[in-house]
Amino acid sequence: MPVPTRELDVLDLVLQSRGVVFVVLVLLCGFSLACWWIIGFKVLYLRRAERQTRAFLEAFWQSRRLDAVYQTAGELPASPVAQMFKAGYIELGKLKAGGQDGGEGLRSELGALENVERSLGRAQLAAVMQIESMVPFLATTGSTAPFVGLFGTVWGIMNSFRSIGAAGSAGLAVVAPGIAEALVATAIGLVAAIPAVMAYNYFVRRIRLLTADMDTFTKDFLNIVRRHFLT
Repeated sequence: MPVPTRELDVLDLVLQSRGVVFVVLVLLCGFSLACWWIIGFKVLYLRRAERQTRAFLEAFWQSRRLDAVYQTAGELPASPVAQMFKAGYIELGKLKAGGQDGGEGLRSELGALENVERSLGRAQLAAVMQIESMVPFLATTGSTAPFVGLFGTVWGIMNSFRSIGAAGSAGLAVVAPGIAEALVATAIGLVAAIPAVMAYNYFVRRIRLLTADMDTFTKDFLNIVRRHFLT
């Protein structure tokens, strides 16, 4: 008499899993949900940052008054370049106020330029850290999720063979459910890892473009300071 078989549904395998395999599946599902939340948040954040950066750079090059540009920068909080300009403008104002008492020639001018450059550098570092926040988690998920899933698979297969040895039967109907349950862990690990890796590479490219805009703006702003504010 043939052994009755039942269809192996993936959702049923996940819900019926237990022990270490169940913990692995829950962990991978948590990784996947966290990655999708980060992806959605970062897409919106970077889109807003890029849009406001373009708006700021347009206002910066069209305006002839830095105080008007400073006011515009205050209306664009998501732009890292705008925040850099605010830091540089504030430092430049301090130097202009302190320079009214008299300068010390070339040494004073170089020191003033270095102070503005350091202010821009600190603002850029803070902006880059904020932009890159949570992105390394995508790389971590992409590199570890397949191995976590593989661990769950190996553990599940090991338990399946132990059950087969205890039962003394090695029929396909006996082996298949346990093996399928174990392989689900690897599948979910890949499901969590593949979007994470793709999103990480995508975000790295967009962050590099923003960083390039910040580097270019630093050079342009320092040139403006050197030409118009240092004699």
